Parts: sequence; structure tokens; C-alpha cells
Amino acid sequence: MHLDVLLILASAVVGLLVGITGTGGGAVMTPMLVLLFGVAPSAAIASDLVATLVMRPAGALVHWRRHTVQRRVAALLCVGSVPSAFLGTFVMDRIGTSANAELDLRHLLGVALVVGGAAMFARPFLGAGASSESGTLVVRTIPTVLTGVVGGFMVGLTSVGAGSLMMAALVLLYPSMSGSELVGTDLAQSVPLAFGATMGSLLFGHVGLDLTVAVIIGAVPATFVGSLISSRSANRFIRPLITVAVLMSGLKYLGLGSNVLVFALVAVVALALASLRRSTAGAPRERVTQ
Repeated sequence: MHLDVLLILASAVVGLLVGITGTGGGAVMTPMLVLLFGVAPSAAIASDLVATLVMRPAGALVHWRRHTVQRRVAALLCVGSVPSAFLGTFVMDRIGTSANAELDLRHLLGVALVVGGAAMFARPFLGAGASSESGTLVVRTIPTVLTGVVGGFMVGLTSVGAGSLMMAALVLLYPSMSGSELVGTDLAQSVPLAFGATMGSLLFGHVGLDLTVAVIIGAVPATFVGSLISSRSANRFIRPLITVAVLMSGLKYLGLGSNVLVFALVAVVALALASLRRSTAGAPRERVTQ
């Protein structure tokens, strides 16, 4: 078995971001593997999903012990996401691994990343949801399950969605949740979700052992450290940087030329700064409710 030291270090950076922000797993890890290390999209997606099964519990455990997980919300998300994640891996297998299929998968990844990045941008601007006057979270059952269905399928198909899409949906549905609760709930629901996606990936045989082990070695301890940070306070400054990387990766996957990417980068950075100002100005008071 050959382990790439640079890949381990890069995975550690991604793992730290996942632990701090609750986003950036598939949205950053998969593009990193494809664009920087030349891994085929199908192998990158499958290996990232397997690594997530090992990586996410470390962060989820920290938040669970610190009571920053909305458990019923996480459970409802899993009801929808676990079976749909398995279905997503099946659809990816049907797409195949030919040159044309890999190109199609790159385009799917691009679309998923752009949508996920847009959802991350929208987080600070999303409207109010359901919360009671007493401050106890009012759980919206059907919308939460449907969020799990859509997010789980996207995770199984592209490895993108567990953090970016679901996090934005949680803000829309539960704007009274604190930053720590958002990260903790997302990390907790992603563990069963990753299990469903991993079972599909192993069954359909796209996983590369050397690649997966290197990602796990780098990402797991870094995710634990990042979760220790985020369980105390949600970091509002790293998230816009992740959003920029997600959107630019998506545009690159879609085949945009260098000149267009430069203009897109300027626009994306401007939006990120606006999003940061909005999230800082309207940041909710941290609280924990179970």
C-alpha cells in the first residue's frame, strides 16, 4: 500500500474545515482529489463517502456530548437521507466509468457544487421558520424528511450535499438554531447518511483502498480538533472561504474558461464579503435546547 503524504496533509486541512463549519466534506474533498490529485470522479466520490463514514463520527461525538445536537431533527433527516443516499450510489454506478461517463459525472459534480455554494451563500439571507414563543424548537416533520431525501440522493450521487445543501435547508427551516447546533445536528445526521452511501459504494466497487486510507489518516483527527472548536462557537469567517472554493470548483468542473473564471472569482468574493457582513450583523445568540 502506498500512502501519499501530500494527500494526507490536504485531507487534514479539509477535515479541520469540516469539524469547524459542518460543511466542506464532499464539497471540498472531492474537488481536491479530482482537480489537485488527478483522481477519477467516480473513485474520488466513492472514496470520499467511505472516508466520511470514519471522519464524521469523531466530530458528531464531540457535539453529542456537549448537547449541541437537535436529536429529533437529525433523526428525521436520516429517515429520508439514508435510503436515498444508497439510491444515489446506485445511479452513479449506472452512469459507469467510461471516459464519457466520467465527463458527465464531472458536470454533475459541477452543478452540485454550484447549487451547494449558492445555498451556502444564501444562509445568512434566509427567512424565518417555525419556533415557539417559549424558545423550544418546533420540529417541521415533513419538510425535514424531504430535505433528507434530496440531500441524501445528492450525497450518494456526487458526495456533495451533506453540509452545504442540508445546512442551508436547516437554516431556512430552523432559523432559531444556534451556530453550534447547526454544525452539531448536521454532523450527527451525516453519520447514518454516510453509512447508507458507503454501503452502496462498497457494493458497486468504486472504492480505492490507498486513496481512502490516506484521506482517513489525514481527515479524522483534524475533524475531531475542528469539532472541539465549533462546539464552543461557530466560526463565521472560514465558511465564506469554503463557499468561494466550492463555487469556483463547481465552475471549473463545468468547463468555464480562464477569463470567465477570473470574473466569476471577483463576483464570488464580493458575494462572500456581503454574506459575511450579513451573518456577522445578524448572528443569533448561542443557545442549547434539547
